[in-house]
Amino acid sequence: MKTAKKPWGCMVLLVCGLGWPLGAQQLTRFAVVDLSKVYIAFFQDSRAVRDFEERSSRVQVEIDRLSREIQDVKNMQLNAASRGDQEQALRLEHEVYRKSEYLKEYYKLKTAELEDQKSKLTQSGTFLDQVHTEIRLIAESEGYSMVLSLKENTGILWYSPTVDITEKIIQTLRSKVGR
Repeated sequence: MKTAKKPWGCMVLLVCGLGWPLGAQQLTRFAVVDLSKVYIAFFQDSRAVRDFEERSSRVQVEIDRLSREIQDVKNMQLNAASRGDQEQALRLEHEVYRKSEYLKEYYKLKTAELEDQKSKLTQSGTFLDQVHTEIRLIAESEGYSMVLSLKENTGILWYSPTVDITEKIIQTLRSKVGR
């Protein structure tokens, strides 16, 4: 009888010993958040966001105006060329080039300014504190080990929409302020 129990006990110890590393292994889960989307959704009624949107609209109006101006000069150039007025066509071609270069520089400068303003909006201390608290709570409650910023991390080549917790954060923030 004693010999029958010994192999059984060894078998139990062996199975338990092999199962232990499997139980200790932990699955790492990641999530992503689009902070600028959270900011726009949560603070869209704030004065700072309205100022940003107004400034962005003014820049777009100016870009549209400059583009129409360039197109008008191009049309005048084509008309001068079709009339055979090469001197006028050449002068207008130079003007189109000059205006196009100005538009490129204007666009580059204003885009950089708007991105800087948007970045400053999303990095205000109170906002970040609230968002980081919500990220932590959602990540802990749903078992995420790490939450990455979708727009600021160029290392993200692909992600499943199931790991995007942006909308959850927006909903949680809205419910806390009674919106």
